[in-house]
Amino acid sequence: MTNLPKAAALAACIAALVCGTSAAQAQAQPAKQPLRIGMTFQELNNPYFVTMKQALEEAAASIGATVVTTDARHDVAKQIGDVEDMIQKKVDILLLNPTDSTGVQSAVRSAKKANLVVVAVDANAQGPVDSFVGSKNTDAGRLACEYLAKSIGEKGDVAILDGIPVVPILERVKGCREALAKYPGIKVVSTQNGKQERATALTVTENILQANKDLKGIFSVNDGGSMGALAAIEASGKDVKLASVDGAPEAIKAMQKPGSKFVATTAQYPRDQIRLAIGIALAKKWGANVPAAVPVDVKLIDAEGAKTFSW
Repeated sequence: MTNLPKAAALAACIAALVCGTSAAQAQAQPAKQPLRIGMTFQELNNPYFVTMKQALEEAAASIGATVVTTDARHDVAKQIGDVEDMIQKKVDILLLNPTDSTGVQSAVRSAKKANLVVVAVDANAQGPVDSFVGSKNTDAGRLACEYLAKSIGEKGDVAILDGIPVVPILERVKGCREALAKYPGIKVVSTQNGKQERATALTVTENILQANKDLKGIFSVNDGGSMGALAAIEASGKDVKLASVDGAPEAIKAMQKPGSKFVATTAQYPRDQIRLAIGIALAKKWGANVPAAVPVDVKLIDAEGAKTFSW
């Protein structure tokens, strides 16, 4: 990975050290039932979480662990059922990417009652989780919108393409609003829910553009939605700048096109979040005290930075 922030690099090193120790211990001990890791994702129809799943499988294979993964499809009832199923399958570690931070409380309690180590990833969960590993999402929104403000000359109308009301998305919007509030010449004229999906975001952005003739900028809470927004902006022919959060490959590619309206995205590091979450979970399972939260740095990527960036 290129341009890795210092905190994320440290997180990766810690996780690698813990996983390496796990492999050494496994070689020193008699053969036994392999470690079982379960992870439930809020969705897998998103390159960000697909990358995270790949990193999980790679890390688990390196320590001889087996993996069970599920896709909640943003259905909290399904996610609770998935966790109960993992408990029945006797996983040792539960990595939880909640689709509803409050709604999964009962699942967290059930997992802890069954003596599982529970680490929330990317979005925190209420209940007795052992640790939470996630990006600095408020910083992500702030960095993207500071860049957007500069790109439009620090004045003009701006819209926010919101998403599903989970904590990371709420934090990104909060950071964006904090950044834009520093510029008296900028006004947020519309906040609409693009549901973090290309098709929905395209339609919502078309409506925003039609209703706001003087719009100068749009902030999207994720790169999936930003691609729909970009399509709508390009079709309109308007000079509207776009900034987002994630660092997804498709967005990185779009930013590099000559004259692109997509000016910046704040990159997250899904692979490092998973590596660190596994390291923290293993340390907890072995009896170590672990931090309640491990924030992972983010990095602003513009068109120039996009030339060398990848997850």
